[in-house]
Amino acid sequence: MSNSKKNSRFKAAWQVISPWWISEEKWLAIGLYSLVLLLDLASVGLAAWVTYWKKDFFDAFTEYQLPRVWSLIGVALIISTLTVAATALRTWFCQTLEIRWRRWITEVYSRRWLTDSVFHRIEMRGNIDNADQRISQDLKDMVNQTLDLSLGFIKNLVSLVSFSIIIWNMSGAFSLVLGDWTLKIPGYMLWASILYALVASIVIEKFSNRMVSTEYEQQLRDADFRFLMMRIRENSAQIAISRGEKVERKTAGRLFSRIEKNWRLFRMFTARINIIENGYTELGVILSYILIIPRYFAREITMGSIMQLTMSFTNVRVGFAWFVYKYKKLATLRSMLRRLAELDEAINAHDDPSGIRLLQSKDTSFIQVKDLKLSYPDGTPMCDVRDLEIRPGERWLIKGLSGAGKTTFLKALAGIWPYGSGTLRIPDVPMLFFPQETYLPISTLKGALTYPLDPDTVSDQRCEELLAICRLQPYIPEMNADGYLWSRRLSPGEKQRVAFARALLLRPAYLFLDEATSAMDVDLEKQMMETLLAALPDTAIVSIAHRPSLEPYHRHILVIGDK
Repeated sequence: MSNSKKNSRFKAAWQVISPWWISEEKWLAIGLYSLVLLLDLASVGLAAWVTYWKKDFFDAFTEYQLPRVWSLIGVALIISTLTVAATALRTWFCQTLEIRWRRWITEVYSRRWLTDSVFHRIEMRGNIDNADQRISQDLKDMVNQTLDLSLGFIKNLVSLVSFSIIIWNMSGAFSLVLGDWTLKIPGYMLWASILYALVASIVIEKFSNRMVSTEYEQQLRDADFRFLMMRIRENSAQIAISRGEKVERKTAGRLFSRIEKNWRLFRMFTARINIIENGYTELGVILSYILIIPRYFAREITMGSIMQLTMSFTNVRVGFAWFVYKYKKLATLRSMLRRLAELDEAINAHDDPSGIRLLQSKDTSFIQVKDLKLSYPDGTPMCDVRDLEIRPGERWLIKGLSGAGKTTFLKALAGIWPYGSGTLRIPDVPMLFFPQETYLPISTLKGALTYPLDPDTVSDQRCEELLAICRLQPYIPEMNADGYLWSRRLSPGEKQRVAFARALLLRPAYLFLDEATSAMDVDLEKQMMETLLAALPDTAIVSIAHRPSLEPYHRHILVIGDK
């Protein structure tokens, strides 16, 4: 990988990690991090204390000094108590740090994703997958892994220095006789651990360097499979009615086979890492004894010194091989940061400024469409819309063949379809858009009716009146009940009536209906339209419909595409 590409990825990763640490909560972040770090350093100090305790304890044992043994047992109880307290406090404050960071960064990404229809534009571009899962899952894992690895690295570094000093002072010098020349290597156990860890790090990087890309691909494929399962759950009724289980099983099998195929690579690299990690650990234990044996049998060290040296050598060996032991976690973090950097780039991306010009002004009271040409995201022409003006109180019916661009025209008026050319002048007044499938948020029925308002700002009495007007009286007693998923409980026709109740409540200056009565019978459609026109005489209504029964409620007709 080139240096410029590495620098680019590092910069992108830093842009994901750093914002909280320089935000308005920076002193809280730094304070909690420092507190956790101090507790980590305290645990390192306690671990170093244990090595000296072991030396004294086993020396007292071998010398049959019973009073001293009992005294050291008391010291062990003190060390154990302090270790338990430090560990518990460290866990508490680290989890506090983690949830505060996760809350802050999730709010930031959610706000950016759910502002100015960014989430919709990302879906239209289709250049990244599962943005929602990146916010809900990848951010959580990124925070957890970043804290774990950064704190672990600093703790490891301090531990490495502390135990290196112990080994340097205790391991003495190794004499290597070459003919008439004798080479003395001071602190030889320290140099042996450095060399041993260096070799292991080179080996693991050599044989497992594709772990990052494999982990990244695994996350993509797992996300696709989760999305399919969610789609099946959301559309369970339609799938069951269509007897589509076989097709869905086939699709699920195909997506899981992609997971399985990549998993073979992931498994191979994981096995390599495990072999190197475990081999490094097991051989390291043997190596420590091999290095200690000559000095012990030369009567240069005691049994207690052996225990202290062995423990210290293990800590130093593990410290120098931190990269070996954390390789899998580092690979996972790098893949998550890559996914989040892609999301960051997608959120910041701007659509082609040469697209449709949307001009919103308080100085105009009507919608003006001029030289509008709609196209697909790839630039392929879709349709032309003739110049027109839509004034307050007017009724427009948009007709045309399926796929001609009728719904896209409404999306352009809403400002969420930038692809094409021309100018749209939009008054700065309340507008409401209803698609064929009415969106109901996860809320009470009152919350679904008042959306996007805060339901607490609307009286129950007013909501009950609107539900009754729209022939939804049976649901009034359950209007404020929690625990129902109304998007599933209500039929398509009932959801469309909730939309009409919402329009009567919000009273927009412009109301756009995209097949908003398609699930109603003709008599119910007539009642809803007459109620709407009577209650909102000054509201401009723009409807898309294929039914001729809707034509009497509109004075103007706009045909898009071929007749």
